Amino acid sequence: MRTELFDFNLPPELIAQRPAEPRDAARLLVVGPGALQDLRMRDLPDLLEPGDLAVLNDTRVIPSRLAGRRGAARVEVTLHQAVDDANAGGEPGEVQPAGAACRWRAFARPAKRLRVGDRVQFGAGLAAEVLAKTGDGEVTLEFGATAEALLERLEVAGQMPLPPYIKRPAGGNPRDRLDYQTLFARRPGAVAAPTAALHFTPALMAALAVRGVDHAFLTLHVGAGTFLPVKAEDTEGHRMHAERFDLGLETVAAVERTRAAGRQVVAIGTTVLRTLEAAAASGDLQPAAGETRLFITPGYRFRVVDRLLTNFHLPRSTLLMLVAAFSGTERILQAYAAAVAAGYRFFSYGDATLLDRIA
Repeated sequence: MRTELFDFNLPPELIAQRPAEPRDAARLLVVGPGALQDLRMRDLPDLLEPGDLAVLNDTRVIPSRLAGRRGAARVEVTLHQAVDDANAGGEPGEVQPAGAACRWRAFARPAKRLRVGDRVQFGAGLAAEVLAKTGDGEVTLEFGATAEALLERLEVAGQMPLPPYIKRPAGGNPRDRLDYQTLFARRPGAVAAPTAALHFTPALMAALAVRGVDHAFLTLHVGAGTFLPVKAEDTEGHRMHAERFDLGLETVAAVERTRAAGRQVVAIGTTVLRTLEAAAASGDLQPAAGETRLFITPGYRFRVVDRLLTNFHLPRSTLLMLVAAFSGTERILQAYAAAVAAGYRFFSYGDATLLDRIA
């Protein structure tokens, strides 16, 4: 499909710079078979039925943006994908030897100041060697620390990797360490938040429980590629970024019980939807762990998810194509136009939409 079909005009003042206060006060646009409904996130329990299952992503965003120096030159790097194998030529997904120094792919600014073999010093006693460099500003760094030690030092030396459309002065804002983390965050590894879950509060979870809506968890470590527009003129020319996921037996069993009872599986975010659909690629949902490059475009046959709660996505993005596949391209573009006209807030800290799957 032509990527121009997934474009729309968005006034920049509608790009949210802060989350709603409280989080469940965010607006919620319900996109179903009838007229659009303009509600609030706190209305979500009334939109679901007893026995429905909400599936959530429990990934935790790591403060992966680092300021450093190569000699006298200042550089900034944003870690975006762990390279598990510490041996030369290792690829993501391979097993890392216990206690080995860890490697990450990272975007560097300005990349021209770094060469292969350079050593970059960061704060908290953290340093890394440049092992590789590509022409698009990406480098591979090897840190003189284990993966566990690196995560500890990032908490001291790193900053939250806010998306480029959230504008902050140098150093960011301390509030983002809380704001850009979901209520469920427990497994560190993401470099972007699963933003649909940012709207959830303890009060909202309690209201869902009273309604009889169950919940389950999976993990997908969101990568920086989630913000990249599709540059190819046709979707067939786009290579999807890889993201790591872990779907356990308990969640698979919860999904199976829900479907057997004739109730609905509600994905809280596109990361959850992609994980469930990737794990069901063979036809049946199975526990699985690994990487997915699943690129969902209109025409895709959904196997698991019945409803999707998600934020509003970027023009020409893979996520806009995903929601168009889920609810219909024409319907989604009409809903986005209505949201712009009504002043909805867009992107990571913005408002949400609840989508029904097309038949």
